[in-house]
Amino acid sequence: FLFEGENGTVLYTGDFRLAKGEAARMELLHSGTRVKDIQSVYLDTTFCDPRFYHIPSREECLNGILELVRSWTSLSRYHVVWLNCKAAYGYEYLFINLSEELGIKVHVNKLDMFRNMPEIFYHVTTDRHTQIHACRHPRDDECFRGNRLPCGMTCQNGIPLRIISIKPSTMWFGERIK
Repeated sequence: FLFEGENGTVLYTGDFRLAKGEAARMELLHSGTRVKDIQSVYLDTTFCDPRFYHIPSREECLNGILELVRSWTSLSRYHVVWLNCKAAYGYEYLFINLSEELGIKVHVNKLDMFRNMPEIFYHVTTDRHTQIHACRHPRDDECFRGNRLPCGMTCQNGIPLRIISIKPSTMWFGERIK
């Protein structure tokens, strides 16, 4: 959020991931050809900690996930992936890229939260018969241990699903030793 008023300009970043060079493309941060004068910046500093020595770029993470999902889903139509996303928003980049690269829509519980995001709307579905799921349940981990997806799917045409779980979380890197 960029607040501009009589007492100056304040930028609140929230929790997001900014790739190198992206700030230059954010028109609202510029005034003509120069960056606006910002008096205060409030950052979400989750990763301002030496434990987070190296966090792979968004592209590195996407390529790793794409490789894993492609190799798993190509084994059979009964090989499915559950993206264990802990928040409702913030994974649009992942959903769009997986869908575009693999030609598989991502199952979500409801579409209404994406109605104002036309860039993702084509890449998500409420049809449970897809190989990539980002559906959610209050006890997600418990569902997965029972070899069923949070949406309740356990098989297709009587054939049990083979499920792998991917937890797209940067926090993982802070839990590992350098």
